[in-house]
Amino acid sequence: MSSSTPFDLPTLADLAVNPMVLEELSPVAEANKWLTAFNANVRDKVVGPITDLFHQFGFWKDMLALTWDFRTIRGVKAIKQLLNDRLDLVELAPLCLAEDPRRAPVLVKPIPGVVFLRLCFEFETKQGIGHAVAFLVPMPDTQWKAWSLFTRLEALKNYPEKVGALRDHTMRHDWIEQRSPELVLTDVPPTVLIIGAGHSGLDIAARLKYMDVSALVIDRSARIGDNWRTRYKSLCLHDTVWFNHMPYLPFPSTWPVFCPAAKLADWLEFYAKALELNVWLSARVVKASWYGDTKSWVVSIQHQGAVKTITVNHLVFATGHGGGFPKMPDIRGKSGFGGTVLHSSEYYSAAEYAGKKVVVVGAGNSAHDIAMDLYRHDAEVTLSQRSSTYVISLDASIFPLKERYNEHSSIEFSDLLGSALPWPSLLPLLRAETARAANIDNAPRSLIRDLESVGFRTNLGIDDAGLLPLIYARGGGFYVDTGTSGEIIKGNIRAKSGCSIQRFTSDGLEFDDGSNVGCDVVIFATGFGEIRDSVREICGSEIANQVGPIWGLDNEGELQGVWRRTGQPRLWIGMASLGRSRFHSLHLALQIKALEEGVITDNDIYAK
Repeated sequence: MSSSTPFDLPTLADLAVNPMVLEELSPVAEANKWLTAFNANVRDKVVGPITDLFHQFGFWKDMLALTWDFRTIRGVKAIKQLLNDRLDLVELAPLCLAEDPRRAPVLVKPIPGVVFLRLCFEFETKQGIGHAVAFLVPMPDTQWKAWSLFTRLEALKNYPEKVGALRDHTMRHDWIEQRSPELVLTDVPPTVLIIGAGHSGLDIAARLKYMDVSALVIDRSARIGDNWRTRYKSLCLHDTVWFNHMPYLPFPSTWPVFCPAAKLADWLEFYAKALELNVWLSARVVKASWYGDTKSWVVSIQHQGAVKTITVNHLVFATGHGGGFPKMPDIRGKSGFGGTVLHSSEYYSAAEYAGKKVVVVGAGNSAHDIAMDLYRHDAEVTLSQRSSTYVISLDASIFPLKERYNEHSSIEFSDLLGSALPWPSLLPLLRAETARAANIDNAPRSLIRDLESVGFRTNLGIDDAGLLPLIYARGGGFYVDTGTSGEIIKGNIRAKSGCSIQRFTSDGLEFDDGSNVGCDVVIFATGFGEIRDSVREICGSEIANQVGPIWGLDNEGELQGVWRRTGQPRLWIGMASLGRSRFHSLHLALQIKALEEGVITDNDIYAK
């Protein structure tokens, strides 16, 4: 391949390297050689020699360390510009090579033909400390160059988290008296208001508390955890316990691998109490107004029968995907339908639908779980699938996760590795993993073939890359099979695929292919709106539009608008799975703390 033609994942063929030359390699020696040159050039602030250590198509991926943003800079020219703009300012100082068993230099061969030398090191900047992961590739002249360097800020130098040796050492005999004013805000208002007491909101509150930033969490629910407790009672998490741990307080060693939703709800309630988080329940924001001259929000909160107005410096939305606004299609004839129509968010149990004919509209996780619950309670179930669905077995879905997150892994290091590669290089690996998952013991391939044979349409995800691109693009569009697919194949749950509902009839649904399905109940598992609906409801349309895109990948492969600054100053969005919220809540808290302490300004961000 011509050296002038970019490639996203460097194979040895792309690099014109004979694999035989790698046989006598000493990973530690080569890593030390590269890092020594990198350190010397960074110390001397000579940009040209630094970029000479990168492959011409390489990447510098940064989380807050150099850019105070989430950025992926590609190509030597762009990396040179980054360093010209930021190297003097941030005073980057790499430290020694990490050689402990987990982080020691190692050859990594993620797929055939691709070889990385992975090395890790700690670094300092003027403002903080962090970890870096470099993926080096061999060159024809036997030199190694960086294909990717990931730098992540993990702490502010003068404002560390109050954990471990820095925990509170005071004997507080008046703890009860001290705690009560915090909960009712009788002394001073909080610095941060967090809307939403789900796992993301609590993660953020915990991170801020132990950075000495006061925060109040509010939620419309009567109890912490109701966002999980009130969902359909058969719901279990599909991610494993090792991936789902929360900051500071991991699940006990007795915790099940796949947690029931109601059990997680009770854990969240315990978590907030154990970490002394300030939460107002049965509370909602009536209005929030931004004042640019004081860089503050004036917020009116309905709570305990009165409207209370507070002024805060930061407003965080942690209201989940869609902000809790159910998305229901407007289908004509609904008023003339003689049965029951509801959204999946209103569905709790199949017990009341036993013996009835039910159509579940949608083909993602919730739709499949609800269909299975109904079938187990002797309902006659039809699953309405408009377009194809990515289906993967539970075992295949957790296989790559368990390689990184397991009984013996380090969560911190696993999190670091999970974000280390740039998206363009990760995507080919996801395609390979998706193809591999479809061939585990031939069972998934048989599953897909059998589903297609009964008319249920499947795909391999966006770009044939499985789950992750679907999560980043849509937050759904897939099913992790926990048994429903088998019942569809057997005909116990009927699939109505490839067509859309045209209208309601008096006793069922008419589809655009001219067919009719009679039913007593229609359940729309059609997802939720977008989180900006929450912002619009509370802050108005002007602010919501100012926020900019939320979710989905930008042109650098970074998630838009979440855990990083949005288009509206001091308005933040926090939403993700439990594992990603654990990881990214630190980043959001670091940005808020840095702003509050004057470490950075609102404008201190590396502009695109």
